Amino acid sequence: MREHRRNGAGSGNGRPDAPGRKDKRSTEPGKGAAHAVAKRERSGADRAGATKVHDDADRAEAKWGHDGANRAGVKRMRAGADRAGSKRVRAAAAPRASGREDAVRIADAAADELRPGDRIVVTIKRIGINGEGVGYYKRKAVFVPGALPGEVVKAAVTGVDPNRLTARIAEIEKRSPHRVRPACPVYDRCGGCQLQHMDYAGQLTAKEELVREAFARYAGLEEAELPLRPIIGMDEPWRYRNKAQLQAGHKPGGGLALGLYEPGSRRLVDIAGCAVQHPAVSAAAERIRRLAERAGVPVGAGPDGALRTVVLRVAPESGELQLTLVASAEQFPGRDRLVEAIRRELPQITSISVNVNRGSSPLVFGERTRLLWGRPDLETRLGDLRFKLSPRAFFQLNPEQTVKLYDLAREAAALTGRETVVDAYCGTGTIALWLAPHAREVRGIETIREAVDDAERNARLNGWTNARFYVGRAEELLPRWVKQGFRPDVILVDPPRTGCDSALLRTVADVKPARFVYVSCNPSTLAKDCRVLLDAGYRIEWVQPVDMFPQTSHVECVILLVRKGADG
Repeated sequence: MREHRRNGAGSGNGRPDAPGRKDKRSTEPGKGAAHAVAKRERSGADRAGATKVHDDADRAEAKWGHDGANRAGVKRMRAGADRAGSKRVRAAAAPRASGREDAVRIADAAADELRPGDRIVVTIKRIGINGEGVGYYKRKAVFVPGALPGEVVKAAVTGVDPNRLTARIAEIEKRSPHRVRPACPVYDRCGGCQLQHMDYAGQLTAKEELVREAFARYAGLEEAELPLRPIIGMDEPWRYRNKAQLQAGHKPGGGLALGLYEPGSRRLVDIAGCAVQHPAVSAAAERIRRLAERAGVPVGAGPDGALRTVVLRVAPESGELQLTLVASAEQFPGRDRLVEAIRRELPQITSISVNVNRGSSPLVFGERTRLLWGRPDLETRLGDLRFKLSPRAFFQLNPEQTVKLYDLAREAAALTGRETVVDAYCGTGTIALWLAPHAREVRGIETIREAVDDAERNARLNGWTNARFYVGRAEELLPRWVKQGFRPDVILVDPPRTGCDSALLRTVADVKPARFVYVSCNPSTLAKDCRVLLDAGYRIEWVQPVDMFPQTSHVECVILLVRKGADG
């Protein structure tokens, strides 16, 4: 399929609405200085002052780890400092512009003197890691949910911290041409997407800028020094997710609901018809909700056990579905009636399991899973490879973009069939097996035994005997292998959002592979880790952003680093 790059034509299924009429600029006394400050371009000093802001934001994100099945639960643990204390107003389709708002004096005080409720004028420069608009008020970073780059907004301060301000939109004075009406009716409450109020071309541009900002801030590389390729997007940036983890609860007026929790709360948002979920997943979820209600299944909590989460995964090429019922007890009221009804009415579901999670944490899965009916695994494909996925196995959520991502990793590795490769965060072995046909030997390392078992099973399924997988930590196994005479030509990593372990980076510097391929889901930690490797004698050949999750603020990158003095 044709790749959608930032400078290519078309924007998928999200053509911008006609931009709204620009509001007239205010001429009230006291606003001129605020406008002048809002227009001032951010300098190098601004970047230095904002560094801690982004460090704080990164630390606020919980570590996802390689058990991707728990990512949705962990995500709710990081509401984010800029979301606390106020509802998200990302959509901002109709910000308040009443006479009372206009009558409020716009502050011209020093940034340190502002208090919640004060109004300021902010020019939005870029998008932050959580999708909020980021601007500056008198050299202090301001995070404004719902604001877009290029917009000038009157904003009400909601939070004052030593290194940052948070604010909500009171009025949009200058509207971005990329602002559109969100496709999802619950977008402003769901929390799953952050950028539906921006057209797709604007999203791609904003994500490229996220990468540039991260490398400027954390790696000390300005735009001219960074070999950044145009981002690779999707032709159809909707309905791409092959998996849903839906919390079970009650609707406000009664009845069973399946959905996501509103950020920073325990209010459940029904996301039936989600615009980014695969249609087969959305349709099955709605049927299961009705069947569970009809079977009298308790949800949330109950003395005899209750349904907590419904997890659905689809194999797009076959349409088959895998269902996991996460409950507080293996046997809960109505379970058997529900399973029989699903078997009868949803023949596309070929596997039904129950996972027991009695804990009180937001982690989705517990440790024990039992098959109730059907096949133990869901078989799916990526390119020419087949994969069998157990209920808790991690697998990329966007198959179309995953193929592009893995092809880039193969390009960066530059394999001729003679090289040895180490995949230091191999998970279930998907990237390692993608590279195996082109390498002499591939070794995958993973700390989770269950993931290694899946990787070994998938290697056998595809007949690749030159791919081997090991339980352990790369910083411990790599030095041992080097002493035994195994020195990899290429090391590849695809770490969690927190980036590579510092011990692993030191090991890479000691082992000195000719090529280091980094697949990242967090530009900030990617840039920090690259700074370490640059100082250890590597150079960046290229950085390729990939939009794995349209309508969200997340961006993945593949980066090639080559050891100085080695053949490039």
